[in-house]
Amino acid sequence: MRTIVVGTRQSALALTQTGQVIRQLEELSAAKGLQVRFEIKKIVTKGDRILDVTLSKVGGKGLFVKEIEQALLDGDIDMAVHSMKDMPWELPDGLMNGAIPKRVDPRDCLITKGGIKLAELPQGARVGTSSLRRASQLKLYRPDLQIEPIRGNIDSRIKKLETEGFDAIVLAAAGLHRMGWEDRISDYLPVTVCLPAVGQGSLGIECRADDLPMLEVLSLLNDPMTELTVKAERAFLGELNGGCQIPIGAYAVLTETDEGPVVELTGFVGSPEGTEHIKVTLRGTDPVALGLEVAASCVSKGADRILSQVRG
Repeated sequence: MRTIVVGTRQSALALTQTGQVIRQLEELSAAKGLQVRFEIKKIVTKGDRILDVTLSKVGGKGLFVKEIEQALLDGDIDMAVHSMKDMPWELPDGLMNGAIPKRVDPRDCLITKGGIKLAELPQGARVGTSSLRRASQLKLYRPDLQIEPIRGNIDSRIKKLETEGFDAIVLAAAGLHRMGWEDRISDYLPVTVCLPAVGQGSLGIECRADDLPMLEVLSLLNDPMTELTVKAERAFLGELNGGCQIPIGAYAVLTETDEGPVVELTGFVGSPEGTEHIKVTLRGTDPVALGLEVAASCVSKGADRILSQVRG
């Protein structure tokens, strides 16, 4: 029986979603007669160590995955469970996503004092988020809001809602659902108001590209529909050379037609202050080509200028 070592960050959310993936793989492997067992190895990443600086100022890509990917390359672990939105668009040579499980709710959500909605927040309300993507879109929707940085795991950010005087904080709904904390959500932000991060709500199960037995196990968990939509979003991200510290969002949906699956992709690029934004929606059958096409359309409308100002 093979022991599969699974690398993960040590936050409560990372451990929870890793445990959920392991339980699914145990059931699927047993049904196929595959003899495997799993062991968890906790790994601290750069993004976990630096908590007093916003992500946009820390800089660099792969803030939450680089050390885990190195452990994969070194053979210390056999697979890793990531939140897809944390994964850079380009993976190191020798590594690949062996599975993209079925996506859960991709939306951002609001947690507020008293459970009030976004539209009900008072003028000048203090809203906590370190995401330039969220800040840009919230300022576009409600220019009066005071967007302030907040870092930490989801449980510590929820505590800061009370201890640091915020009126609201913005989090990914998927993390709260995975933790069983849906009752804490005050408002779901429609994708028309706040387009999600690339891959938000989905997981990436990374492994070595030459580990064929591992790929056989992971293939049992892959969801083809989620894979197609995430491919489109990640192609968009890659073409714009984006990362989690850049104000870029993308969301793809899949529609089954008589001619086969059609992907509709919306891409967003905005200034952190919400004063400028570009949003493009296109449809296509090839997810990667579609992602590149939406990115090219955004560039033709000035996306490169906005992004160069953010990076500069």
